[in-house]
Amino acid sequence: MNDSNIENRIIKLREEISRLRTEYHEKNNPKVTDDVYESLTRELHDLESKYPEFSDADSSLNRVAGKPLEMFKKVKHDVRMLSLNDVFSEEEIIDWETRCLKIFGSPTSRNIVNYFCEVKLDGLSASLHYKDGVFVRGATRGDGFIGEDVTENLKMINSIPLILPPQTPPPSTPPLSRGGRMLGDIEIRGEVVMTKKAWERLNKKQEKLGKPTFANTRNAAVGSLRQLDPKVVKDRELSFFAWDIAQTTIKNYELRIKNHSDKHKLLKELGFQVAPYEKKVKDLKEVFSFIKEVGKLRASLPYGTDGMVISVDNLELQDSLGVVGKAPRYMTAYKYEAERATTVVTGITVNVGRTGVMTPLAHFNPTLVAGSTISKATLHNMDQIERLDIRVGDTVVIQKAGDVIPEVVEVLTNMRTGKEKKFKMPEFCPVCGFKIERKTGVGESSVAFYCTNKDCSARSRRGLQHFVNIYEIYEIGPKILDRLKDEGLISDPADLFTLEVADLSGLERFGLKSAENIINSIASHKKVLLWRFLYALGIIHVGEQTAQDLANHFGSLTLISKASEENINSIENIGPVVSRSIYEYFNQKENLAFMDKLFQNGVVIDNTMIKSTNRLKDKVFVLTGTLETLSREDAKKMIIKEGGRVSGSVSSKTDYVLAGEDPGSKLQDAKKLGVKIIGELEFLQII
Repeated sequence: MNDSNIENRIIKLREEISRLRTEYHEKNNPKVTDDVYESLTRELHDLESKYPEFSDADSSLNRVAGKPLEMFKKVKHDVRMLSLNDVFSEEEIIDWETRCLKIFGSPTSRNIVNYFCEVKLDGLSASLHYKDGVFVRGATRGDGFIGEDVTENLKMINSIPLILPPQTPPPSTPPLSRGGRMLGDIEIRGEVVMTKKAWERLNKKQEKLGKPTFANTRNAAVGSLRQLDPKVVKDRELSFFAWDIAQTTIKNYELRIKNHSDKHKLLKELGFQVAPYEKKVKDLKEVFSFIKEVGKLRASLPYGTDGMVISVDNLELQDSLGVVGKAPRYMTAYKYEAERATTVVTGITVNVGRTGVMTPLAHFNPTLVAGSTISKATLHNMDQIERLDIRVGDTVVIQKAGDVIPEVVEVLTNMRTGKEKKFKMPEFCPVCGFKIERKTGVGESSVAFYCTNKDCSARSRRGLQHFVNIYEIYEIGPKILDRLKDEGLISDPADLFTLEVADLSGLERFGLKSAENIINSIASHKKVLLWRFLYALGIIHVGEQTAQDLANHFGSLTLISKASEENINSIENIGPVVSRSIYEYFNQKENLAFMDKLFQNGVVIDNTMIKSTNRLKDKVFVLTGTLETLSREDAKKMIIKEGGRVSGSVSSKTDYVLAGEDPGSKLQDAKKLGVKIIGELEFLQII
C-alpha cells in the first residue's frame, strides 16, 4: 500500500473501532464478537507502530471502555481502572519481558522477577468499595476515570460479600470495628461473569418471551448488570471473581501485601472467589507451560475465558515499570487463538470441480485464526457471494472454529472506501476456455455455474491421479482428490502446490497430522526429474519410456518445447504419430499456460540425466505380482537405469517377465508366448 492507502486504512479502522465501542459500551448492543473487535484493533496497532507519522494521540488504542451510561449515576474512580495490552504468541510474551528487563536496567534482573498467572475471565470489570468491612458502593469501569454506579445490582450477586468476615489484627494495628471487622477502606476489583449454564437458561427464557438472545456469556453478563431493576439482575444468576485490591487504608492489609499473589491470598481470606486457575511461576518457561495446561481445559470450564493475565508479581517492581497510555507495563494479557478474525479480500478466483461446477475462492492477506494461517477460503457459489455482498477489497470476518473449513461469515461494510470491486463469474472456463453456463446440476437443487466441456481436463479424476502418481505423492488418493475438487480447492494438478495445512485440516475426516503429512509430501515433490514432468503432463501416446527418451535426447524442457516434429521423430523408438502428438501439445496455448502455472506454484525441473550402464540395453521387462524385497517402482527404476525398458503388457518383443507373489494374467500370457519368466533373486543377479 502507498502512504495514501495506509492513512485511509488507519482512518477507517479508527472510525469502525470507535463505532463498535459506542455500540458495545454505551448502547449495550454489541455488533461483533470480541475476536473481530480485537482483530481490527490489532491491525490498527500494527499500522500505527509501523507508520508513526500517522499516529494520533486521540486514537482508540489509548481509550478504555466507553462513556458511562446516562441512566446510572456517575462515579469517579479514585484510582484509574486500566485496560491490558494483548499478546498473541510466546514470542510477543518474550518481547514484553525484554521491555520490562530493559527498564530494570540489566538483563541479570531476570533472576529477581517472578510472575503470577491467572485465567482471564470474559465478563464486565467492576470495582467494589468497602468501608469498615461493609460494601458501600460498586461501579463499572466506564472510561477508566468515571464509571456507572451499579451498587444495587451488584448486591444481587451472591458471590459478592456484603460484609467482610472478621479478622484478627496484630497488636500494633488499629482496633477492630464492631463485629471484628478492620477499620478503614478497601477497594476490590474483579469481573462480573455468567456461567455457560446460566447463559443457556437465560437464552431459553428470552426465546419464550420473544426477546433477543445473547451471543455469548460476556454479552449476557454485561446486559444483565446494566438492568435498571435489581430483581432482574438477581434472576440472571451472575457471579463475581476478584482479581485485584486496588487500594486500602487498612494497615494490616498493607503490611501483608508485597506481591500480587499476596493480594489473591488475602482476597480468598476475605471471602471472594478468584480465578479458577492461577499460579505463581519463576520464569517464562513455566508461564508457557501453564498457558498450555489451561488451554487444554478451556472448553470444559464453566465460565467463558479468552486468555491468561501475566503479571510481574513483586509490587515494587510493578511500581518501577509504571503505566504507559491506558495499560500497565507490568501486566499483559495473552489471548488464546481466536476463532474469528478480520482480513482484506485481495482477489476472487474460480476453480472447476469434477462435475464441472465453478466454485469461487476468496484470497486474502494471510491471517492467523484458530491456530492456522489462512490465505483463502471457499465462497461456495454466486448465491453466497451475493448474500454476503462480498467484493474484492472488502474487509471481511473469517471463521475457523477448531477443525472447520475456513469460511467468510461477514463483510464489514463500514470499512469500505468506494474502491471495492464486485465479482463477476467469468464467461469462459479458466482451464479449457469453453463457455460457462448457469444451470442445475445432477442431483442438485440450487442453480450453479458449470463448464460446458465434458472433456475439460479439470473434470478428469484419472488425469489428476496419474499426475500425483508420477510425482510420487502417494498420500493423495482418488477420494482425497474428489474431495479437494468438490470443495473448490483445486481445479487442476497445479493447484495442489498452493494447498496449505489449513485448507485440509478443516475437512471432514481430516486431522491436523494427516493434513500436515499431505502438505509435506506435496512440498517435498515440487522438484521433479524432467522425464517425470513430461510423463505427468498426460500427453497422448507419451508413456514412461517415451518421456525418458525425450528427456535423455533433448536434456531440457525448453529444447523439447521448441523442437520440430522432424526432430522429435528422429529419436529412436518414437514414430510419426507420437511425434505429431508431442509437437501439437507444446504448441497449444492452454498447455503452455498450465506448465507456466506449475512453475509459478513452485514446481522445479531437475534436468539430471538418467545415467545408464547399458547392461540391459534394449531389454524389455514386464512386472507382475508382489516382489519380496523391492517395490515394483524400485524395480522399474533399476531396469531403466541399466538401459532397459518396462512395458505394461506381454508381447513377442518382451524379453523377461519379472514375477512376484500373486501374479496376474501377465504370467499366463508369458507362458503362452514362451517369454522367459524370472523371480526377484534372478532379477537381482542379472542387475
